[in-house]
Amino acid sequence: MDCVSVVGFEQPYLDGLLSVAAGRKSGERLLVLFLGSTIGNFDRPAGEQFLRQVRQRLMVGDALLLGTDLEKPLAQILAAYDDPLGVTAAFNLNLLARINHELGGNFELAGFRHLALYNTEDRRVEMHLVSKRAQEVSIPGALCDVRLAEGETIWTESSHKYRTGEVVRMAARSGFRCEAQWVDREWPFAQNLLIAE
Repeated sequence: MDCVSVVGFEQPYLDGLLSVAAGRKSGERLLVLFLGSTIGNFDRPAGEQFLRQVRQRLMVGDALLLGTDLEKPLAQILAAYDDPLGVTAAFNLNLLARINHELGGNFELAGFRHLALYNTEDRRVEMHLVSKRAQEVSIPGALCDVRLAEGETIWTESSHKYRTGEVVRMAARSGFRCEAQWVDREWPFAQNLLIAE
């Protein structure tokens, strides 16, 4: 009978992976999960570098299940990042609330509005917080003060969108073979099974 063991580690991702890989027994294979579309938060070169670092911690035959958000019609993309209920806007503004709470900042959340843009050249959604007025913010825990002009933005997140063939090529350059891709056609998203070579 085959067994699956799930072990939790509270470490940075690559350090935790190294700990898991070091503790494997002879003959055991690893299946590493990097789900959601977290790879899309990296710029493309940094995402590929991350995959190479994952590969360095694996043995031939180990697997990585990688989630990638795929390109879709612009209206569909923007609706997901600027939803009518304001869920994404609240998520974005929560960054300032956390800075206030954890670093002693004095951001006034009402002084900002959420903005989602699509950068067609880089094929990524960019989330910003737009300053509604000129303001000064102090962040004692980060030892900094920030001046913002009216209309100036704080770029909070990028979410790169991929094509299925692009994922296969990126995997190959990183030392993986793409064994399979499962694509949700209703909401274009791919789970990619990558095998370490």
